Amino acid sequence: MTKAPDLINSTQRHRLEKKRALDRITSNGTIAAAVMVLAAVAAVVCANTDAYYPIHEFLAQPVTVGFGPWSFTLSVELFVNDFLMAIFFLLVGLELKYEMTVGELRQPRQAMLPMLAAVGGVVVPASIYAVVNHAGAVYGWAIPMATDIAFALGVLALLGDRVPPAIRAFFSTLAIADDLLAIIAIALFYGHSPSLLWLAASAAVTLVLVALNRAQFFSLKPYLAVGLVLWFCLFQSGVHATLAGVIVAFCIPARSSIYAASLVDWVGDKLPELADAYDDEAHILGQHDFTHTAVQVERVMHRVTPPMQRLEHSISTFVNFIVLPIFAFVNAQVRLVGVDLGALIADPVTIGVYLGMVLGKPIGIAGMTFALVRLKFAAMPTGVNARQIIGIGILGGIGFTMSILIAGLAFPDIPSEMLAAKTAILAGSITAAVIGLTYMHFVCHDSSKDPGTN
Repeated sequence: MTKAPDLINSTQRHRLEKKRALDRITSNGTIAAAVMVLAAVAAVVCANTDAYYPIHEFLAQPVTVGFGPWSFTLSVELFVNDFLMAIFFLLVGLELKYEMTVGELRQPRQAMLPMLAAVGGVVVPASIYAVVNHAGAVYGWAIPMATDIAFALGVLALLGDRVPPAIRAFFSTLAIADDLLAIIAIALFYGHSPSLLWLAASAAVTLVLVALNRAQFFSLKPYLAVGLVLWFCLFQSGVHATLAGVIVAFCIPARSSIYAASLVDWVGDKLPELADAYDDEAHILGQHDFTHTAVQVERVMHRVTPPMQRLEHSISTFVNFIVLPIFAFVNAQVRLVGVDLGALIADPVTIGVYLGMVLGKPIGIAGMTFALVRLKFAAMPTGVNARQIIGIGILGGIGFTMSILIAGLAFPDIPSEMLAAKTAILAGSITAAVIGLTYMHFVCHDSSKDPGTN
């Protein structure tokens, strides 16, 4: 049998090793989260220097997209928040569909506890904010309810193997359910006055996507082309256009176009053809039968991977290392020069968001979990104890990406409230990350000594 290294020469092998090393870096959630945090830090630094003015002016520049006589214009900032973030929502939707198909959300009984814990982690922070801001900017109630999956799981990954697999699974399911609830909140409460005509057009385009799925189209191109049309229709409708990403994700096939059970036999039949057609003394360009058979095998093997998985692999690096850092840089422009810090800290929006993230999240997540277990509605996952659930609740307060997005939707024309919300989001996320990481360091260390503790 030919060994894999013998298939390529030393130069190609060296390039392949470099690509694998790059893939390991780009697939590392901790590194992706660190890049996003660095972009946010850079934004805060720039916002408090003279660089703020040219950056602010650039973000207000118009971007025109047109085809012949048809065109529309949006600012650079709106392009980032509405279009690029639709690609982020596409990735989130793909991850949700994966979990619902073969992951943690596939078995409702197993996923029920973290999913209901996510509900507690949404209701309590939103309630705290609403109580603090009952006489003012109550419309920002959804800001502290979201957990940033990439950031939170990246922080948890810093603990390495000390974190039990059951805790990772619980937290992943909770964060995914949390994102789903945030998506629902954006769809229902943070759009503009909807246009019925454009909503009808969006529904019609969605039906086209569903029809493509039903007709078993396994090429990604028609889904992405129709998805662009859906994004435009939603953009015009008043519903937040990023939801187009989620809709497209759920319409992309999760199955392979190849019968996996027959694949091994088919490949086995092709191997003798390749062996018979190959001439060791002829140039590869002249071996038409060999290359024709090889192309057949290549095309079939490419189609083995489901379109959903192919798309996720294609966009994950772009989203994690391009889209999210750009979004963080554009939206973390917190300018404190000339601001009354005392008034900013005392602002009800700042207090509501910060307390919602730092206190509301752990109270909601841990409280709901303990209540459900005590009422015997659900059982604590094997290998997970109460102290670890509290730690998960604290880390749930890391709400960067979705929270900033919702803040922009809640206060688009109120700079003071926007500043207060963004300041609290940054402060709350940092507080939750530091306290959660420190707490989990000791809790997981103690649990590793006594794994039977509950």
